[in-house]
Amino acid sequence: MRILYPQWSYEYHQFMPHSDSDASSGFLSQFSNSEDSGEHFSPSPPGYVKGRTRFVVVIGTVMSGLGKGIFASSLAKLLKDKGLSVAPVKLEGYLNIDSGTLNPYRHGEVFVLDDGLETDMDLGTYERILGQNLSRSNFMTAGQIYTEILECERRGGYLGRDVQMIPHVTGVVKMKLRELAMKGPGGKQVDVVFVEVGGTAGDYENSFYIEALRELAFEEGDGSTCFVALTYIIEPAILGEQKSKAAQLGMKRLMEAGIQPHIIACRAENPITSKIAQKISMFSNVPMKRVFSMHDRESIYVIPDAMRTEGLDREILSILELHDRVDNVAEDSARKVWASFASRLSGPRDHNITLGISGKYAALRDAYASIDKAVEHCAVDLSATVDIRWLDTSDFDTAEHASHALDGVDAIIVPGGFGMRGVEGKIHCVELARTQRIPFLGICLGFQMAVIEYARNVLGWSDANSTEFNNKTKYPVISELPDQKRLEGIMGGTMRLGAQDVALTANSLASFLCGGAKLVRERFRHRYEVDPAFIDRLEAAGLIFSGRHPKQPIMQVLELPLTSHPYFICAQFHPELTSRPLTPQPLFMGLLAAAIAQKEPSFAQTPAGRRWVRSASTANSHSA
Repeated sequence: MRILYPQWSYEYHQFMPHSDSDASSGFLSQFSNSEDSGEHFSPSPPGYVKGRTRFVVVIGTVMSGLGKGIFASSLAKLLKDKGLSVAPVKLEGYLNIDSGTLNPYRHGEVFVLDDGLETDMDLGTYERILGQNLSRSNFMTAGQIYTEILECERRGGYLGRDVQMIPHVTGVVKMKLRELAMKGPGGKQVDVVFVEVGGTAGDYENSFYIEALRELAFEEGDGSTCFVALTYIIEPAILGEQKSKAAQLGMKRLMEAGIQPHIIACRAENPITSKIAQKISMFSNVPMKRVFSMHDRESIYVIPDAMRTEGLDREILSILELHDRVDNVAEDSARKVWASFASRLSGPRDHNITLGISGKYAALRDAYASIDKAVEHCAVDLSATVDIRWLDTSDFDTAEHASHALDGVDAIIVPGGFGMRGVEGKIHCVELARTQRIPFLGICLGFQMAVIEYARNVLGWSDANSTEFNNKTKYPVISELPDQKRLEGIMGGTMRLGAQDVALTANSLASFLCGGAKLVRERFRHRYEVDPAFIDRLEAAGLIFSGRHPKQPIMQVLELPLTSHPYFICAQFHPELTSRPLTPQPLFMGLLAAAIAQKEPSFAQTPAGRRWVRSASTANSHSA
């Protein structure tokens, strides 16, 4: 995917001769005179007012993976609830342009935004907790920064200057942060930009970000920036007590870079002791009241209320002098809504089901983080305890292996993925769900596996496959189609990415789940499609393509009729990417509701059952 960047103009005042005599006597001396060539580079977009937007910067120490994104998004939510406009941004130090080529085992799932950018999984956390869609402006990598600078240099954009880390690289970072600040409601500057720096203080790859943020805080003025150091308090089992030395050394690295933290957030397994807080306070020059314990919680969704209870939001408002922008009425309303969700999150549940998630990255839950969260959202809404059984389809050599692994599950999800490994195991899982009438949801590659399974076992095309895995198959029911790529505006080897419209068939299961909608917008990340040459024969055999591209022969949702299966639906898109705590995703809601109804038939007559279990709420079911 080619990334297009803004064509900025970098202008510096260059020394030029003042007279003919100067030119004749000292032509060469002009090139060594640097007094008239400014070194300060602090670009801003048109209309930007320094000091209007405040910045909260979260930097990790000791180790990565402490939950900087969870912390930053929770804090941003507290300020958003108070009526302030917020914009998060993740700064990654790796040289990749985006996260699209990263192995899930190394970096967790790839989260796709509406505009098609493939990003870090932390962007999913921001979207879910804040309840707002993000864009490429909310994600920055070193690869993007360097590419933009080098392309500008090749165009002559620096007017002969030697391009350096300071001020040019740091200047681009500051410019991008200020551009993000300009994208508030109604085109106004946002109140607060939340900046998460990937990695930890002391990493080579993120050092230019930290320097840029130091410069930004100085240029924006006093009270403009709050630096939060997220550190880790270790508690070795062999010692039986908490130790702060690693945290002290980590903060020393941050302070050596010129950053004085205003707030220290201490990640720990258990609440930090007063003794530990005193040591951290003394070593970091941070008052005790601004040293907070961020110990483990039962869910990330209770963290905002925990922060509010500790007074973290009030400290941020004081540091940034934002008390006058708070809308107390808006805050009260937002708190009631979230409190209702949080109480159900930790309260007793009425139903119990077991869900099998059959994928190739099952050993790492972060690879399916959005699916995990989508299930959690629906479980809370349906008052269900969901026992998730993570299954690696690479281990399923036969249908019998899959049947044994999935024994006792009430619902099955086959998620997305790339590559041949585990594919046949996924097909076995689809077959089991279809033939045993187990509620089933296929996502992306799971959608394609359902087509292949149906072609093999219902139509008898034993050789049916995807050209991704077998380009010599007699029945390439899934293939990469040049015509479709051209029609979609996708060229070369890139994928179909981002939000696309999906036209739903009236009276279908898909339409029912989406409240009777005729058109929905969902996020895609795939390269292969159902080959149009086989659609008529698949449909004649009973498969229903209930969601399509509005204008092109691209199949996007499939299902089985209610007469042959209680709940069997697959999406070429990724429904998990748009699930939110307060607005669970419909396909996941239908799956869990169907599983509950299978175990408890009376559930179908409850208000939740009538909304989500189709057999209980529609007489005119779509049939083959």
